[in-house]
Amino acid sequence: MIDLEKLTSKLVEAAQKAGADGADALAVDGTSLSIDVREGALQQAERSEGVEIGLRVLVGQKQSTVSASDVRDDTLTTLAERAVAMARLAPDDPYIGLADPDILSARRDANGLELCDPADEPSPDALRDDALAAEAAARSVQGITQIDVASAAYGSRRIHLSASNGFSGGYARTDRMISCVAIAGEGTKMERDYCGESRIFGADLPSARDIGLLAAERTIARMGARKPATGSYPVLFDERVSGSLIGHLLGAINGTSIARGSSWLLDAEGETVLPDDLSLIELPHRPRASASRYFDAEGLPTKERAIVSKGRLEGYTLDLATARKLGRESTANAARGLSSGPSPSVSNVTLTQGDSTREDLIRDMGTGFLVTSLIGSSINPTTGDYSRGASGFWVENGEISYAVNECTIAGNLREMLRSIVPANDARDHMSRVVPSLLVGKMMLAGA
Repeated sequence: MIDLEKLTSKLVEAAQKAGADGADALAVDGTSLSIDVREGALQQAERSEGVEIGLRVLVGQKQSTVSASDVRDDTLTTLAERAVAMARLAPDDPYIGLADPDILSARRDANGLELCDPADEPSPDALRDDALAAEAAARSVQGITQIDVASAAYGSRRIHLSASNGFSGGYARTDRMISCVAIAGEGTKMERDYCGESRIFGADLPSARDIGLLAAERTIARMGARKPATGSYPVLFDERVSGSLIGHLLGAINGTSIARGSSWLLDAEGETVLPDDLSLIELPHRPRASASRYFDAEGLPTKERAIVSKGRLEGYTLDLATARKLGRESTANAARGLSSGPSPSVSNVTLTQGDSTREDLIRDMGTGFLVTSLIGSSINPTTGDYSRGASGFWVENGEISYAVNECTIAGNLREMLRSIVPANDARDHMSRVVPSLLVGKMMLAGA
């Protein structure tokens, strides 16, 4: 097993020898295994494993980022030399730079966050059995004509970050997944839906049978779908898709958008963006949550913070560069890939849940639209104007009446988010713990 701490340290040292004033290096040792089945037979099996490295170098106020999958010593030297040569040709950026050593995280691991399943890696046969079980369960439901695909997968990664400012930290994480896509009907009357579940610990994953059955039940419920009436109606975003609304809010307060002046929440700090009884809290230390971390991609210590408190926007999501540009301090939200530098990104977020069930909200909305799937996107990042294709179910007199497809919903995110009413059905294992959300009025374009 390759020592990732040693590898990243050598890469940083190579960059400094090549003339870099500062550098940070990221290494990922990953394994992924996926199995797809169809009609009771293996359709596809894939396995990949290997170590990849990414290096960011700083020369004065210039920087560049390079990556590779070859970790031999001579490759590290060549990679560092090329990165420094590239940085010298880059334009000056007055806001780049590593973190000061005195503000670096004291935590350099993920102990206690339970991000890595200690169980053995599942065999290909075990994954195939899961996929076959999900497919068989879905096919057992009357009305299902075929299974598009049933899949099972496993992934594990070791990650380590080292920097010339003295930071060195890393951790391991795993995930297990089972999914199934079921089809009912024929020709132009064909409908499909899916169920997919992923967990860090295999023992936490729902059974393959339950996943297959739910995919089939969702598909059967879509039979006979038609366009809804055009007009202004309440819209209930099912928990499966409600997180996308909060995602638009998070995107609008991302430091990159704010620094560019291209956000519909520009200069909105202190303003009301959600109902007064709702808060949106970032919780980067939640155990068994996929986005948990003790330190960000610049080595800064993460902590719980209120993004929105009782409806009021408390602040933006910043890394070091965007914080410097805005005259602020980083919120320790830097994330990065192997071939890119740091940029702001949130970890786990939780929205205040309501007291009502989804069924209560369906009853209370009277006549309206329950959205279970969204396609396409037309979001104006400056004004917040929102338009998306959607499918789901029409609600009449507080009860689901029929399935809906080929519909467009439109509104403005500022108005939509200020009117949301949350249900109490959020799933606690998600990185975005967001319940079903009822929006008071939106424009529907249907029949």
